[in-house]
Amino acid sequence: MGEKILDEVMINSALVKELADVAKDEALLQGVLMRIQESPNSSELVTYAPFTLFPSPVPKAIFLQSLEVQPHFNTLVDKISQDTDFLQEALANTIEVDDFTARLFRIHQKILEEGRSQEIVLGLNRSDYMLDQSGDGASALKQIEINTFAASFGGLSSRTPAVHRHILKVAGRPEESRQILDNNPAAGLARAVAKTWELYGSERAFVMFLVEEVQRNIFDQRYIESELWRRNIPTIRKRFDDVCRSGSLDQDKRLFVDGKEIAVVYFRNGYMPQNYTSEQCWDARLMMERSRAVKCPDISTHLAGTKKVQQVLARPGVVEKFFPDQPEAVKQIRATFAGLYTLDMGPEGDHTVEMALADPDRYVLKPQREGGGNNIYGAEIRQVLEGLKDATQRTAYILMDKINPAPVQNYLLRRDGPLTINNCLSELGAFGAYVRHGADMVMNECVGHLLRTKSSEHSDGGVAAGVAVLDNPLLV
Repeated sequence: MGEKILDEVMINSALVKELADVAKDEALLQGVLMRIQESPNSSELVTYAPFTLFPSPVPKAIFLQSLEVQPHFNTLVDKISQDTDFLQEALANTIEVDDFTARLFRIHQKILEEGRSQEIVLGLNRSDYMLDQSGDGASALKQIEINTFAASFGGLSSRTPAVHRHILKVAGRPEESRQILDNNPAAGLARAVAKTWELYGSERAFVMFLVEEVQRNIFDQRYIESELWRRNIPTIRKRFDDVCRSGSLDQDKRLFVDGKEIAVVYFRNGYMPQNYTSEQCWDARLMMERSRAVKCPDISTHLAGTKKVQQVLARPGVVEKFFPDQPEAVKQIRATFAGLYTLDMGPEGDHTVEMALADPDRYVLKPQREGGGNNIYGAEIRQVLEGLKDATQRTAYILMDKINPAPVQNYLLRRDGPLTINNCLSELGAFGAYVRHGADMVMNECVGHLLRTKSSEHSDGGVAAGVAVLDNPLLV
């Protein structure tokens, strides 16, 4: 069905131009918005967030598989975050050479020594996949990573279905228009935050969004804030600097910022080294972790989302340890794993280096970083590993099989960008939300999906990084 659109509509250049104008207006009407690059901290001038002109075909069975496995990934992340021995063992070599992970780990250790002051856990994550195409043309869902920290686009992806429905109607495709799925991750993510706020038990307390200095993507977060205000749950937006300046704990470890009690700290900032611009920022992170406020994510869940943990999970018997009596859950999780290889010192790591140097185009080299644009590909892998092959610094990376999706054609709409047809690759994400109170899992759901598409000439990078654009799946 998606191919039919391609054949008949995409080659009609006059229609495509007309549809692009309609699409941009519809995106603005529906609130698919970003601030402009020139004034990222003001909403006086906004534009549409970049998106595809048409939805992209995704096999229905694979799409449903990504949604069905998500609650298991929620459970897995939560169990890892509680297993201090596992985290210690998994990250032992990484923290020797990666300063950022080491600093996070020291906070984790300090909290363990002092004792956790909060038994409510809130997890909002997104598991990202590509469809790996084998020689016989069959596609398989393969996980790129799981984002346990500041998983974005739950807000804007709640608004894009209406845009593509409208475009398809205008293109004379009412049947395909009706096939665009409802999707409202913002509501599901907010429901988990609301449940957490209720469990915290103070009507005067706020949900604090800890935000970046530069906030182009503010509307994505505003949708979640709006859902919370609708439930009469107050929210505030603060930066690290604000917490450094006006944050404090009382004798009961309740967190106050600007005199307001904080029930939930929703981190939308703090996942990259450059987010911590001073020692005071690290002090603020430690203070928040020590507090009774529920952190999303807390420090151990942050560490559970590292690339090294992802690689260790692929080892035989590891996922099984977390699901001892659930072979079906193990099978569903393992089915999504691509090949993942250690670069720890020793024969196994040496073998990984040899494999990568022999055929670098088959792999991706991943550092312990989030936020897009950090991975290393092709000839650059050889360059990095030639320099590091005998050095302990190599343990800061993992190696992963490169996933090879089949390209599809589409138009990528960006402010002031040319209207040209592109060979594109898509990445499918499933949003997970869970709330645990002590030993009780009170919510564990997949709350929506995200499709992002980029030109096949780009190896890495997401929407916020300016490479990918928002999309919707058209199930085939």
